[in-house]
Amino acid sequence: MLVARVDNAGDVLLAGPAVRAVAAGAREVVLLAGPHGRAAAELLPGVSRVIEWRTPWIDPEPPPVTGAHTARLIRSVRRAAPEEALILTSFHQSPLPLALLLRLAGVPRISAISTDYPGSLLDLRRVVDEDADVPEAERMLGLARAAGFDLPPGDDGRLAVRHPLPQVRHLAGPPGYVAVHPGVSAPARAWPEQSWSRLVEELTAAGLRVVVTGSPGERALTARIAGAGAVTDLGGATTFAELAAVLAGASAVVAANTGPAHLAAAVGTPVVSLFAPVVPAARWAPYGVPSVLLGDQHAPCRGTRARVCPVPGHPCLSSVPAGQVVEAVRRMAVPREAVV
Repeated sequence: MLVARVDNAGDVLLAGPAVRAVAAGAREVVLLAGPHGRAAAELLPGVSRVIEWRTPWIDPEPPPVTGAHTARLIRSVRRAAPEEALILTSFHQSPLPLALLLRLAGVPRISAISTDYPGSLLDLRRVVDEDADVPEAERMLGLARAAGFDLPPGDDGRLAVRHPLPQVRHLAGPPGYVAVHPGVSAPARAWPEQSWSRLVEELTAAGLRVVVTGSPGERALTARIAGAGAVTDLGGATTFAELAAVLAGASAVVAANTGPAHLAAAVGTPVVSLFAPVVPAARWAPYGVPSVLLGDQHAPCRGTRARVCPVPGHPCLSSVPAGQVVEAVRRMAVPREAVV
């Protein structure tokens, strides 16, 4: 089986239940992922190997559509020789361009959710009510079930990652800290930097240990937010698997609507979510774990899918005070004696 989810890390993690359903009924699962989702794909239970391809109609910095670029995907799929493919998408994405390329690669059976008429590109076309805000994980699992795959007995359908995770005590210290992840892939989803700095100050003043996490490109941001105090700055210091372990050792995670929020959910850690309503929280809020959603979900930017905030002052999140986040952390935090 080939399962495709060619988006960012959070989207790939949300595909986890569908992937496990397919893996329960297939000899092998090959996951087709983009470069931003590969590390997450490699952590998903049930995935045997990963094919990476930058998708021109989905990637935020799309490569040109050329014969050479598409030929690379076709060759990789032909080598994998899947008997069937499942194309997982969000409601605003079409599976049909990828279905065409998979047909050219010789995939005999392809399933996807498609609003548009697919002709012979799909063998199973699932039509859903796209006006209904169904959680992404459930939307994708619904396609897997329609294609004849279901979760095995005892699988609760939550997000998950492979275990064991790396040991990270040398990075984050003993479990029980609050993990703060200020970075985002789209500016419209960002809580103001000064608010993050204030949050870290208030958390440490309340006697809580704080670990600030971030990608290699966010080192300067995490350094400014961590400051010169006793806060642990892990900006750019972890692999994706190590980040999963760091989040697993946290009593709570504070993050915007970004991949690490879903990674926290995948390791079972409660999330305080600073959620900009540019996309529906009902679809993309942390799934399957206790969470608190902060931010004005009725702000004018609601549903715009904007990458840069279209409203002066960014009121949906700038209106959230650090004290409200601290209160939510106190309410959500769970004891952590060891990384699971």
